Amino acid sequence: MAASTAAAPAPCYDAPEGVDVRGRYDREFASILTRDALAFVAGLQREFRGAVRYAMEQRREVQRRYDAGELPRFDPATRLVRDGDWTCAPVPPAVADRTVEITGPAEPRKMVINALNSGAKVFMADFEDALSPTWENLMHGQVNLRDAVAGTISFRDAARGREYKLNDRTAKLFVRPRGWHLPEAHILIDGEPAIGCLVDFGLYFFHNHAAFHAGQGAGFGPFFYLPKMEHSREARIWNGVFQRAEKAAGIEPGSIRATVLVETLPAVFQMNEILHELREHSAGLNCGRWDYIFSYVKTFRAHPDRLLPDRALVGMAQHFMRSYSHLLIHTCHRRGVHAMGGMAAQIPIKDDAAANEAALELVRKDKLREVRAGHDGTWAAHPGLIPAIREVFEGHLGGRPNQIGDAAEHEGASVREEDLIQPPRGARTVDGLRLNVRVGVQYLAAWLAGSGSVPLYNLMEDAATAEISRVQNWQWLRHGAALDAGGVEVRATPELLARVVEEEMARVEAEVGHERFRKGRYAEAGRIFSRQCTTPELDDFLTLDAYNLIVAHHPDDSPCKL
Repeated sequence: MAASTAAAPAPCYDAPEGVDVRGRYDREFASILTRDALAFVAGLQREFRGAVRYAMEQRREVQRRYDAGELPRFDPATRLVRDGDWTCAPVPPAVADRTVEITGPAEPRKMVINALNSGAKVFMADFEDALSPTWENLMHGQVNLRDAVAGTISFRDAARGREYKLNDRTAKLFVRPRGWHLPEAHILIDGEPAIGCLVDFGLYFFHNHAAFHAGQGAGFGPFFYLPKMEHSREARIWNGVFQRAEKAAGIEPGSIRATVLVETLPAVFQMNEILHELREHSAGLNCGRWDYIFSYVKTFRAHPDRLLPDRALVGMAQHFMRSYSHLLIHTCHRRGVHAMGGMAAQIPIKDDAAANEAALELVRKDKLREVRAGHDGTWAAHPGLIPAIREVFEGHLGGRPNQIGDAAEHEGASVREEDLIQPPRGARTVDGLRLNVRVGVQYLAAWLAGSGSVPLYNLMEDAATAEISRVQNWQWLRHGAALDAGGVEVRATPELLARVVEEEMARVEAEVGHERFRKGRYAEAGRIFSRQCTTPELDDFLTLDAYNLIVAHHPDDSPCKL
């Protein structure tokens, strides 16, 4: 009798009832996606999905009010929280010094090792804006972080004959899960996509909490960064997630600590309330300034009197940005936690020493502004920036780990609602429109191909840059903004954008090379970006719209499918 030639069925993950894993099977991934780990994630989703759904509905309702002319403000109902004398839990000694933090994606593996060895005080491993959320990236990222926590992570670069492993002293590890709005389409729980951030948090916490907790107690981690929040109700959900996780793991309340990125305009009016919700688990706030610019445009998308100038002109010298930073510092220090500064996105310019030194000088000036304002630490996108930033911060701090204990009187105490929403000043130009197209398309092409951290024009860009580029173009077109075209005024129109896109796509092709352009996803990215800039209703997130283009489900004949 002839042997059967039928292919063996694809292996499955050992998922509990109600959980369906549709991502590609891999034995290494299976060590992360264990039955117990998936059950833990499913438990989080089942308890909190209703609250998350309500929070997302409230986001949409608030935006409708802004579109109708309402302006963001401090909530009168929570005035007692803002005026109260409460403080957050004491800063854990393990992370008292956060003067320089480096950020980067949780995958590739070599980058994780280099970041931990960079000399920074903290490495924020990212599952959010710096990571394209492909199944491969997410699962390799979990493997990388598990091995990093265990101290066993290594990588051999066969082409260079080099072995990468951890130094004796490494940066403290913080992890940033995705925002509440993003799904994880490769894992279904009770027939619906999992909430992306609960997958990221749940798998990482489940496999690593014991290593942080061993012999330490409360306040020693795991540590997290929490993105994209708009209201304290969203912080309340995270606090509930942390409490459930600590209880399930049998560790002390307050063991988990998290820094919240204040990167949406609504959230700046909720900083006290956010810290109050997380006060047992808080590790402060961070000025996520690039996403904050994106959020300013999105919040005021229906307000023609609040058009941004060219994005290159929207820096911390703008009154609304400076006010945001000062209020964050004042709020954090009043509550006894870190006030972290923004990202330095510059990367070394290897073939031009003069240009490289000029870029470093801009970084030094920006960081000197931050530390003088009262920030306790700051972010860098590249290890090459760390020595210069450490010199600035450590020189100002004079041996202190932070500025939390400084006098409560601060410029931020006088910041008012109108300071936080003052329209920015500066020119709007066709060159700005062109730069938005060029950067937005190139970033999106890389993201679709699996890379979420992209070097462009001597800066390390993540999704926030593409979002600014997209919403600014949309806003200018929506309101027919007057743009300077070399001394001639033109109106932003769909026809102008179409011509600019065509010309800038040709420029990108010339810059990256015809073969790379042809094999890449540039043409697809150009179509998506153009559509996003001209859609009648502004989509909330570019990455949410493009996410289905990177979802790759398990083969249809797999027994893993329901």
